[in-house]
Amino acid sequence: QVQLVESGGGLVQAGGSLRLSCAASGGTFRRYAMGWFRQAPGKDREFVAAISGSGDSTYYADSVKGRFTISRDNVKNTVYLQMNSLKPEDTAVYYCAADPSTGRLIAPKGEPPYWGQGTQVTVSS
Repeated sequence: QVQLVESGGGLVQAGGSLRLSCAASGGTFRRYAMGWFRQAPGKDREFVAAISGSGDSTYYADSVKGRFTISRDNVKNTVYLQMNSLKPEDTAVYYCAADPSTGRLIAPKGEPPYWGQGTQVTVSS
């Protein structure tokens, strides 16, 4: 059983930065793929970024490419999402997700089996 706990959300002005963290427990963290998704009010959940178990491979949604960076620390069992140049349209609840069945990348339309509780990010204009 994998448990995920996000932190780091908050209110920030457009153009600002935030760093989200997701602490994982259970299983062998370095062996499983991690990702970030988000859901804005009235919209479907959407993929944001993914990282392989080793951290060597990453993948981003076009909407965040060049502004967001996903990384992981396999000693601290934590994955991060550094968000720069934030825009009001980035406002959403952000969720981290884990897929212990693969060490590769979570697909954008994938359904990872484990999810955190979410952390709110609000970007004001």
